[in-house]
Amino acid sequence: MAKRGNAIKTVAHPVEVPALRWLAAVALALALIAIPHLAHAQGVVGGMERGAAQGSYDGGRVAGPVGSVVGGAVGAGVGGAIGAVDGVLGIPGPRCHGYYNRYGHWRCYRY
Repeated sequence: MAKRGNAIKTVAHPVEVPALRWLAAVALALALIAIPHLAHAQGVVGGMERGAAQGSYDGGRVAGPVGSVVGGAVGAGVGGAIGAVDGVLGIPGPRCHGYYNRYGHWRCYRY
């Protein structure tokens, strides 16, 4: 006869997540949602746009279509980094004084 005292028993643990973990998950989700707004506020987006445009223009002028692509990529990286540093240090972006022409386009005459 087999002994019955050595039977294997399993225990199911209830899945309970403490309130602190729920709060941390909600805070993480909100922080991830806010990242694009923070990057835009610090000047990363504007710096990338201006850097890519300038790099693409200069690269296309010097080396043709391939230079335009490479210059745009490099300019975007450098411009984003400069925009981030300026945003962290609180350096304001370029200010443009200008006017709207009769076609509705903004023209700068002084930075």
